[in-house]
Amino acid sequence: MGEISCSNGIGNGNGVNGKTHSSLNGYRKSCWYEEEIEENLRWCFALNSILHTGASRYQDIALLDTKPFGKALIIDGKLQSAEVDEFIYHESLVHPALLHHSSPKTVFIMGGGEGSTAREILRHKTAVKVVMCDIDEEVVDFCKAYLAVNREAFCDPRLEVIINDARAELEIGKECYDVIIGDLADPIEGGPCYKLYTKSFYEHTVKPKLNRGGIFVTQAGPAGIFSHTEVFSCICNTLKQVFKYVVPYSAHIPSFADTWGWVMASDTPLTLSADELDSRIKQRVQGENRYLDGKTFSSASTLSKAVRKSLDNETHVYTEGTARFIYGHGSVQKQNQA
Repeated sequence: MGEISCSNGIGNGNGVNGKTHSSLNGYRKSCWYEEEIEENLRWCFALNSILHTGASRYQDIALLDTKPFGKALIIDGKLQSAEVDEFIYHESLVHPALLHHSSPKTVFIMGGGEGSTAREILRHKTAVKVVMCDIDEEVVDFCKAYLAVNREAFCDPRLEVIINDARAELEIGKECYDVIIGDLADPIEGGPCYKLYTKSFYEHTVKPKLNRGGIFVTQAGPAGIFSHTEVFSCICNTLKQVFKYVVPYSAHIPSFADTWGWVMASDTPLTLSADELDSRIKQRVQGENRYLDGKTFSSASTLSKAVRKSLDNETHVYTEGTARFIYGHGSVQKQNQA
């Protein structure tokens, strides 16, 4: 559950300026974003302003200018990415899969309307065609308009943007891909994405659309010492039922207030060393990664003893009837605070 809490004098609507002012009538004027991570745990940070709020057919959308993390994209009251540290998430999501592939030319993104995943893929010299399929046109248009960092990616002729349900698009399309990336919203109860984390989807829709030697990778929710059992462990176990080789890995995302998880899967071994990854980065990737290199991935894929044990003992398989969800369902609202 996400809330934008504003003291007296902070207006509402689009383009609100929430800059801190001096005290007036006993109130300190300020604006905060607050997200309930667990029932008894909330995460909040100060805002400079609310840049935009709106609602599409599928989701509530907000763009906030935060003091600690810069511009932050909020969907259904859940922080999706923040300007200061989104590179950690998107480099971790994209580069391990593309680097482990021998020559990734075609890539399909499920979701990714923000454009950051496409941006990182397009840095790869081997990329010939990138298809970004997001169900929510308003989110895509919103991000095009407000996230300047990705405008170049949206203009790249190698990128094709399709507005559709990713499952439907994969099922009706005839093309197969070298890499398929799940950059979907978290599985939230009542949300549009949880069906795209199921065994049947991975087995009957994703895997048949991978070329020989193809790799699938998905974001897999919180992966912290206490939070990884929400969805990370069962997504990992579910992919083990479908693919021969599965590699879970994680990284700390400061704006998420947690360690985050991804799972990479293939029927081809995923065994590159740190030196081999560094060599491929140097040969294939334009510009310099800010976060990920060979040693970083080796560290990210070496999970803690407690998490490894939990993943080894996980038996739950993600299906539509036995879905697991991360905590809460967000909304954006305002209130006065003393």
